[in-house]
This record gives sequence, C-alpha cells and structure tokens, in this order.
Amino acid sequence: MMAIVDLAVASDEASSVPLSVISERQQISLAYLEQLFAKLRRAGLVDSERGRGGGYRLARAASTITVAEVMSAVAENTDMTRCGGEAGAPCLSGKRCMTHKLWEALGDHIDQFLASITLQHLVDGDIGRRVHAAMAPQVVFTGGIVAR
Repeated sequence: MMAIVDLAVASDEASSVPLSVISERQQISLAYLEQLFAKLRRAGLVDSERGRGGGYRLARAASTITVAEVMSAVAENTDMTRCGGEAGAPCLSGKRCMTHKLWEALGDHIDQFLASITLQHLVDGDIGRRVHAAMAPQVVFTGGIVAR
C-alpha cells in the first residue's frame, strides 16, 4: 500500500515514477516492488513505461482505485478463519470451530471497509474520519423503538 500511495501522490506529475525512486523513498526492496507492480499492472491498476524516463503511473484516477482492489491484485486477503475461508472446509477436527462465524463476519466487515477506502482518501489523509464513520453504531428506528 505504501508504494502505490507513493505513486498516487506523484500522479499529478506528467511523468512516470521509477520503482527505484519509490524503493528509496519507502525503504522497500526493489526486487519486491518489481514483483508487486507486475501484479498491479496485470490487474490494470498501474501502467508502465519503458526506457529513459520510464516507470509507473496509476492507470486510473486515485479516487477510483480502492484499497480492496490493490490487496486483491497482490493476492492479500483478510480471512481470519483457520480454514482459509474455503466453503465447507473444517477449521479443526473435521468440523467448524465455535468461533468460525465470528471471524468470518469480521473478515466481511474488513473487506467492506477496505472497499470503501480509495487511494485518494489515503493521499488526502481522509482516513480518520472514514474510520470513525464506519465504526459508528447503526441506529434503526422500529415502530418508535430505537434499536442498536
């Protein structure tokens, strides 16, 4: 995330950003960035330019690329269960553990939250307000009774 947000910050510039520059700024291995950016390019999130002055730039506006898309592109997931999230797979001893639904629900909330955050939110430092909004209790009015 740090590398693609770095790229998003530089996206106002007309030129591409070399991975060596991102590597130095973010103190991330160049070899690792090359692997990640190949995946991001295949997913259509970044474009690459070869040659002198080459590098990478966002393929779309930062406001249209979500954190969830980036994580999916680089094969990161938010599964919290022991079974690896496979449908019908046992957690242990051939059956689902008693807390499976808890961890599955948490993973679903994390996925929804990450899908609501864009690179532009991160660039703008807008994440704090979004976290508080996502954590606010949902109030439902049912026949004059307030339920939380």
